[in-house]
Amino acid sequence: MAQQENPLLYSTDGSHLRACADCGRHPCVCPAPPAIVPARTLLRLRLDTKGRRGKAVTVVDGLPSHPARGADLLRQLKTHCGTGGTLKDGALQLQGDQRDKAQAFLERLGFTVRRSG
Repeated sequence: MAQQENPLLYSTDGSHLRACADCGRHPCVCPAPPAIVPARTLLRLRLDTKGRRGKAVTVVDGLPSHPARGADLLRQLKTHCGTGGTLKDGALQLQGDQRDKAQAFLERLGFTVRRSG
């Protein structure tokens, strides 16, 4: 009989739930995501109303995939603009037309920001 990599049949301690979603191992052996350098990052800022019944949403695209940094930047933007928002598909979404405030804040952090759309 061949040896299995994971002979676990049943467990109540929850250790099988701690496995990484990408590599499937615990502790995770995935390479760390690269650090975001604001001076070399071009962000696109646009206003979107599609699929929202006419409600405006400010979308910030172009942020490299770095989950912790994206969530931290979203929290800072929401606090600065005084509005709600979310992180969907690698894009930051802020409720309402917050383009001016978001652009000024991101440029103050050192990002290059271009308006599109």
